[in-house]
Amino acid sequence: MPQDAFTLRLVAKELNNALAGAKINRINQPDKEELSLIIYTGTRTVKLILSANAAACGAYFCDEERENPINAPSFCMLLRKHLQGAQILGVDTPGFERILRFRLLCRTEFTECERVLVHEVMGKYSNLILLENGIITGALKTTSLDENTRRVIIAGAKYLPPAPQDKADPSDIAALSARLSHCEGDAARFIFLNVRGLAPSTAEDIVRSYRGGDLATHIHDYIFSDEISPRVVERDGVAVDFTARGSDGIPYDTLSEAQSAFYTQKRAGKQFEQRKRRLLSLPSAAKKKLEKQLAQNLEKQLECRDAEENRIRGELITANIYALTRGMRSFETENWFSETGGRVTIPLDPRLTPAENAQAYFKKYRKQKRTVEALLPREKELREEIAYLGSLIALAESAKETEDLLSLEEEMLACGLMEAPKQKTKKKQPDIPFRTYEIGGIRIYAGRNNLQNDRLLRQSAPNDIWLHAQRYHSCHVVIRSGGKEVPEDVLAFAAGVCALYSDAHGEKIPVDCCAVKFVKKPPKAKAGFVVYSNFRTLLGDPALPLACPLSKGAGGAA
Repeated sequence: MPQDAFTLRLVAKELNNALAGAKINRINQPDKEELSLIIYTGTRTVKLILSANAAACGAYFCDEERENPINAPSFCMLLRKHLQGAQILGVDTPGFERILRFRLLCRTEFTECERVLVHEVMGKYSNLILLENGIITGALKTTSLDENTRRVIIAGAKYLPPAPQDKADPSDIAALSARLSHCEGDAARFIFLNVRGLAPSTAEDIVRSYRGGDLATHIHDYIFSDEISPRVVERDGVAVDFTARGSDGIPYDTLSEAQSAFYTQKRAGKQFEQRKRRLLSLPSAAKKKLEKQLAQNLEKQLECRDAEENRIRGELITANIYALTRGMRSFETENWFSETGGRVTIPLDPRLTPAENAQAYFKKYRKQKRTVEALLPREKELREEIAYLGSLIALAESAKETEDLLSLEEEMLACGLMEAPKQKTKKKQPDIPFRTYEIGGIRIYAGRNNLQNDRLLRQSAPNDIWLHAQRYHSCHVVIRSGGKEVPEDVLAFAAGVCALYSDAHGEKIPVDCCAVKFVKKPPKAKAGFVVYSNFRTLLGDPALPLACPLSKGAGGAA
């Protein structure tokens, strides 16, 4: 993101052309480091984003809808008080600094004054500061008098711009020539380190465009030329940068559009990953809790492993009761219950009679038997719950689209892992479509969650082909065969879809396939759990479906 003085000069010119004479109608603060200004230009209403976020600082127009907090932050309230209804006189950059100045004419019924909204676009030091007559009225990020800082950013203090860098001013060709006379080695790096207000990528573009002659003049002409060719640079389909004057990437008409596209995609990617981590944490935490309960269950079963031995001891005491007396600590007898025979020594409580000792062993046996009878069904339930949560974890890890997360949220709400958000009015949500592919005219459908897996199975014909990863959690895949024989390459592709959306993490894995008529869902089984027979096993390669995009507009039904 070359948010350097070179880029900001072009941004300021673009904003000035669009906003000079416009009126600020509304001010919002959707994020703690971002302002949203709704501005009427005289012909249309636009939304200007002013961001002081370290990873997304900049100023650009954007149509993306963002949710605003119920209670506006204090800086937003301050701007509403002083800038609501203000007229924008102009936008510029002072000198060659990474600063945008919005000059504003503010009128009330009784007063009229000029204020300046300063937008310092400096990475992690970015800020938004409101000035009146050079005095700070308020700032998004303030400093206190106790902090060891060269600049005091606090209401009532005089505004001091950031200290200039010890670099050559590109507007001064003579000073630029003097500095460049010492240029050695990597020219782009030397320019970045010695010329004020340039990002490394801008310095590299200057060197690439140099065709000989006076380098200082070339740098000056390049920087102060109004030529633009805004582009967003992508790598593997993901936006990684934007440029004001580039030759590679997706072209845009304006620099604002390029910034908006870049930051919108970047923000969407960040929100996707945050949402994905949150959805992954819910079943992971629940699974960890159930695994602890299962360990306790197995430990209690282990404590009851000698139940049958206690019953045998009670039987042997009863059989030898005529030879036993109170006060004995143990006795030895033939073990008639053992297939190998032999003698066994049985401990006794000397305080109890022989009959009471026998009853004590029988009582312990019955208690252990009841415990085991209660623990075994619970163990089965816990293992089923853990397996089900494992399938949700696999779905979360393999999620690649927003629809995948929406379908996962749908299932987590249904099973109680998530609480439904409070809404004033309930809106019916449309069915989230299956993942859909088409190979050789044959449709292939894949469920996004366990609820969709069940629905996909219900909506499939008996002779359609069903696939699922063997020994792994994966999505259910159905090939719409129409009763015809499915080619091997289509089967291999469908097996690859199973492998891709599984917890095998990119490995080739065995995938079972059979006709839908051989797939059954047991009564009261968890969502997505089935049993099947008459199957064959294929090797699923997750690389196959990556080469084929998902079909769009498949709808919620297959």
